[in-house]
Amino acid sequence: MNSPVYILGGHQTDFAKAWSRGGEDIADITRETTLGTLQAAAVEPAAVQSIHVGNAFGELQRRQAHLGALVAQVVPDLWGVPAMRHEGACASSSLAVLAAMAEIEAGRYDCVLVLGVEEFKNLSGNEASVNQNAAAWQGREGFDCTYMWPAAFGRVAQEYERRHGLDRRHLNRIAELNYANARRNPLAQTRRWQFDERSFTDDDEANPLIEPGTRRQDCGQITDGGCGVLLASAAFAADHARRTGRPLARMPRIAGWGHRNAGLRLLDKLERSQGQPYVFPHLRQTLEDAWRRAGVPGIEAVDGVETHDCFTTTEYVAIDHLGLTPPGQSWQAVEDGSIEPGGRCPVNMSGGLIGCGHPVGATGARMLLDAARQVAGEAGDMQIPGARRMQTLNIGGSCATVVSFIVEGETA
Repeated sequence: MNSPVYILGGHQTDFAKAWSRGGEDIADITRETTLGTLQAAAVEPAAVQSIHVGNAFGELQRRQAHLGALVAQVVPDLWGVPAMRHEGACASSSLAVLAAMAEIEAGRYDCVLVLGVEEFKNLSGNEASVNQNAAAWQGREGFDCTYMWPAAFGRVAQEYERRHGLDRRHLNRIAELNYANARRNPLAQTRRWQFDERSFTDDDEANPLIEPGTRRQDCGQITDGGCGVLLASAAFAADHARRTGRPLARMPRIAGWGHRNAGLRLLDKLERSQGQPYVFPHLRQTLEDAWRRAGVPGIEAVDGVETHDCFTTTEYVAIDHLGLTPPGQSWQAVEDGSIEPGGRCPVNMSGGLIGCGHPVGATGARMLLDAARQVAGEAGDMQIPGARRMQTLNIGGSCATVVSFIVEGETA
């Protein structure tokens, strides 16, 4: 990267809130996220020069599209500001961030608002589950199932078992860690959930099988929510620092990024990676691209990670692809405590998608905001002591769209 993009501030809604129960909808999520982000960044609406909205399922869940224009509808002070919507399944708001960064790097705009918004609780769980299948290759995935995504990532678990061996105790431990981390997150969907000694075992009553390879506690929590970040050029950030008295050196900045795509169909991806070290080579390339652009050698230069754990299997994939272990040996980082609070590279101090919640279109922005809070020393009870550099890993579909950001703080 020629120059960093600064994160002036951001806002996350309470992921435990079901908006439709109070007569609210995605428009209200958008309004709170927008106003909260501007307030957190101490920036007036008149300073916003462009808007990017990430959303995956607005048309299906609420029959609401054209979400770029929705922002000005609910926050009239942004009337006239150019805006657009981005869809990339679970990576939708990461794509919005990439588009905003490109505008800033090109010199087109200096202050850009990025939002991720999603509403799921207005429909039944079964209806929402069917709608989420739109992120797969409809009717062509090649395996029979009741629930597409638990089945798909169950297939990934089976692939690890076939190639390297897999002990389900390590997947159960990943779930247990993320739920425990979520208890320290005041905005997490599951912060008050209760479990017992059987919850994180293969007990068929306490942790029933959903699809082969996937049990209930393996699953991320689909929810309502929004998250926004305000991005700025170095020049705008420096002026903002003078106006607010906040030193520029203390502002989080995006120092590197990676973005790769593969095809929709999961089985094609698994077939193409046969005989290679990594199950998803393009995911590994995405991470390497982010390190290269940030000018760092690899995961050893990172203090913590916010990664995609739509299922425990996805986090298991992330661990070895990040290089925390050799390929196929993710269990080592689970057993030795590397990914726990206080470990050499804590993972998902927010609780991740399993503990914090997964409003699909908002997840990429939420990861970025939590990474920014870590390097700014503003993560509260979730804080990694001395965190200077964080990495995100956000995926859409069955690793079809992959995005990673490197976020740096004052002393990195």
